[in-house]
Amino acid sequence: MTVNSPKILIYSHDTFGLGHLRRCQTIAQSLVGSFAEMSVLILSGSPIIGSFEFRSRVDFVRIPGVIKLRSGEYTSLSLQLDINETIAIRSSIIEHTAKVFKPDIFIVDKEPLGLRGEVLPTLQYLKGQKTQLVLGLRDVMDDPLVLKEEWLRKRAYPAVNDLYDEIWVYGPSVMSNPLKGLGFDQSVMDKTLFTGYLRRTLPSSAQDFTAPFDGAPYVLVTPGGGGDGVELVDWVMRAYEARLRPLFPALIVLGPFMSKADVDAFTTRASHLRDVEMLRFTPELEPYMVQATAVVGMGGYNTFCEILSFDNPALLVPRIVPRREQAIRAEQAQRLGLVQMLPIDAYPSVDLMVKALANLPFISPPSHAHSENYLGGLDVINQRTAEILGLGGQLPPKTTPRVEGIDHTCRTG
Repeated sequence: MTVNSPKILIYSHDTFGLGHLRRCQTIAQSLVGSFAEMSVLILSGSPIIGSFEFRSRVDFVRIPGVIKLRSGEYTSLSLQLDINETIAIRSSIIEHTAKVFKPDIFIVDKEPLGLRGEVLPTLQYLKGQKTQLVLGLRDVMDDPLVLKEEWLRKRAYPAVNDLYDEIWVYGPSVMSNPLKGLGFDQSVMDKTLFTGYLRRTLPSSAQDFTAPFDGAPYVLVTPGGGGDGVELVDWVMRAYEARLRPLFPALIVLGPFMSKADVDAFTTRASHLRDVEMLRFTPELEPYMVQATAVVGMGGYNTFCEILSFDNPALLVPRIVPRREQAIRAEQAQRLGLVQMLPIDAYPSVDLMVKALANLPFISPPSHAHSENYLGGLDVINQRTAEILGLGGQLPPKTTPRVEGIDHTCRTG
């Protein structure tokens, strides 16, 4: 096809955390930056999507939110509705939006059928409209045996086999193949494209950024959305409270989904520490990461992309429930020499965390162990999109945007 004013629809179920939303936002911003006439619409259930800024020609449709309970069941986030009623509303909005928007490409993030199958009617409709259907997957999904059982239970295999035209894996093949061990035929592997990681860049607002600790070197601690990062933050806090060794100051960004009780408790503890500052949430973490001497995180997809993009020495403390995704990523990244890892099973050993934090600023950054094509994901996605739309000659030169006024060299003082 050759499309003059292409339209791309991106679905992100966003039941919890920031990962899906930020990944979709990054892809959307890159696409409209590469194609002058393109419009991208994001379907999202995230309650905080309005906190993020989007480029011109990117917009979003907010569908009713849901949350996943500890039992594994879902419930409506705000509405006093049965979950089946909420899913029916979400599914109707998704399908109606697709029919009106008429996308040339429909990208579904992570869940082949969406939350509880809510995207299936839209996939079936768009298949008949010759829309290119793309399933976008993280570099790591979960343990293959667990993921295979989940996809069988959710009846995702027919969609992956028959409905989707392409599968984009947002990582390099050297890191992981999320489809390995799931039993797919070669036909599915043949339509799989490994893009590389999605490079992150500084927003224009970074020019007005004021560094914490009056510009002194610091360690950035980020548990992502924060809802499952209490152990990580507590472990780091214990290390600073113990005063066993001198440590660089720590800026801890708690995340928007951490409970108020935990936020209040950590804030009170930090008030007694001169070298620990708390930040509840920022939709633009990039300037803090660029200026940081090192980063401590859980190893979620977006944090890992940022660590590679800004070349931070990093310590990952991955969770292992409800998925082993972060642990698998962290273990492989450590084998490749990209990061250091501390298993959550060692929590709350203060000695181990103190030692890791003391050594962290002096380990090699990721660039010492990986090639530039690890971060080629956005360029590959833009190029493949151009090929699908018949717009290959309209792509601008590859660039790596930088913002003046930010020091990209020495961050250790």
